[in-house]
Amino acid sequence: MERLPRWILQHLAAIRAVVVLTLLLGAVYPLAVTGVAQVLFHGKANGSIVTKGGKDVGSALIGQLFTDKDGKPIPAYFQSRPSAAGDGYDMLSTAASNLGPEDVIDTLPDPKGADDAAKEGRRSLLTQVCARSKAIGELDGVSGARQYCTADGVGAVLKVFPAVGTPKRVVSVNQACPAAPFIPVYQGVKVECGTPGDDYAAGRTVPVAGDARAVVPPDAVTASGSGLDPHISPAYAEVQAPRVAKQRGLALSRVQALIREHTTGRALGFMGEPGVNVLELNLALDHASTGGR
Repeated sequence: MERLPRWILQHLAAIRAVVVLTLLLGAVYPLAVTGVAQVLFHGKANGSIVTKGGKDVGSALIGQLFTDKDGKPIPAYFQSRPSAAGDGYDMLSTAASNLGPEDVIDTLPDPKGADDAAKEGRRSLLTQVCARSKAIGELDGVSGARQYCTADGVGAVLKVFPAVGTPKRVVSVNQACPAAPFIPVYQGVKVECGTPGDDYAAGRTVPVAGDARAVVPPDAVTASGSGLDPHISPAYAEVQAPRVAKQRGLALSRVQALIREHTTGRALGFMGEPGVNVLELNLALDHASTGGR
């Protein structure tokens, strides 16, 4: 039998290598890893699914909303932090808003706008934070005020004209007319409300800090980088505790004890911050409210 040409032998060797590696890495290895995971880490390997009454109610790794059919917070439940993933905690749209601290100017809704985007307007990151803080303050009976926010829940930002030199015109650009500007006068010039559709880009942007001290924690008004974070800070949980206790007819001390039970510490004792798993805490509250049934 004649020896096969060298190039054919090389191709046969390559084919054998592909077959062997496919079996090892495409079948044996995945099956082995899956088997070990199912035996030793069954819950985590299957998504850390949380059940109630024999039914899956969520994952300990993915946040979710605790709102009614109209999207309003259910007062008897702890609320999660905001999410920028789709309509909220959408695993197929996991993302941040990509808005930064310089995003402080709203595009006011303009009924006469040329398209839907202009008619609906756009809220800056600052106004989103201010609106969330105001809403949480009203829900939980605490102060929703914070620096750089107006009392009506938008960014406290002025546009000053001209951009350089002595001000001659000042506009509170995030407060649409006929709203009263959050400050009446700036450097001797009367402050105007914002007019939808007007272009204020040429003015100098002046955020106004005010003297408010924020009670609502930062994680309550900002989304996580993934938009899927299932945890809130212990500080945000404490803000919500009196409202939840009242709604459920439980002692505040009992609710606070449940918060501590469902608070996880820093990873390895030094990485990250403590967090409270909202889903697990709310399920524990349901259990406590029914007398453990």
